[in-house]
Amino acid sequence: MTPLMHILDLEFMRLALAAGVVVGLLAPAVGFFLVQRQLSLIGDGVGHIAFAGVAAGYLIGVSPTLAALVASVAGAVGIEELRSRRTTAGDQALALFFYGGIAAGVVMLSAADRLNANLFSILFGSILTVSRSDVIEITVLGMVGLTTIVLLYRGLVAVAVDEEAARVSGVPVQAINLILAALAGLTVAISMRVVGILLIAALMALPVMTASRLARSLTAALLLSLVIGVLTAVCGLVLAYYLDLAAGGAIVLLAAALFVGTVAGQALAARH
Repeated sequence: MTPLMHILDLEFMRLALAAGVVVGLLAPAVGFFLVQRQLSLIGDGVGHIAFAGVAAGYLIGVSPTLAALVASVAGAVGIEELRSRRTTAGDQALALFFYGGIAAGVVMLSAADRLNANLFSILFGSILTVSRSDVIEITVLGMVGLTTIVLLYRGLVAVAVDEEAARVSGVPVQAINLILAALAGLTVAISMRVVGILLIAALMALPVMTASRLARSLTAALLLSLVIGVLTAVCGLVLAYYLDLAAGGAIVLLAAALFVGTVAGQALAARH
């Protein structure tokens, strides 16, 4: 029996792979448009807000995942509003949500007497423990996100390439920006179980950075980033299983190694 067939015989690995594929598609799909606009770190800011959402869920007695989803989307939209209105510089807005989110999370967990909760799985993922209902939830929300990107693809590309030109051409730039921010929040929330809220920004950015160095057009770069996202998610899970590693960290390290390898390979090729 091949190693892959052995993995597929295990239900928890089948569930983990299914969740990994969905997140491996959605994270770089959303991250592509953030990277093009030099907003690749927004995932970190939203991740901190998601942490506050999880803590709020524990405090008020609702689903932490649902609370994280609401907090992530609301926080991402809030960051975009601050950025677009220029009432606060973009980096200052991110700093506000970075530190405010993590501090609020710690305070609320303390108030809820849940500082002993399994914070490691929240921060760094616990994909090997996803249930069937988790996979269904991740798949449905992931398909909503991917469908939205397909429907708004031309507008998203226009805004990513030149926001001012898109506005002059009649593209509803503000609406597109808010939808992209909401998609970033959605991605962070559903990826929480896969790579964790502190690592999801890397999965949103690294495959895109690698693909952008290899592709010759925006569309090709987007498609290649999806392929890289899925491959790193699947291969990272397999490596984590056989080497007894943290799955979220293995996925992100694999994506980082692929980017470094691409840069090194191109540098070597240019030298020769």
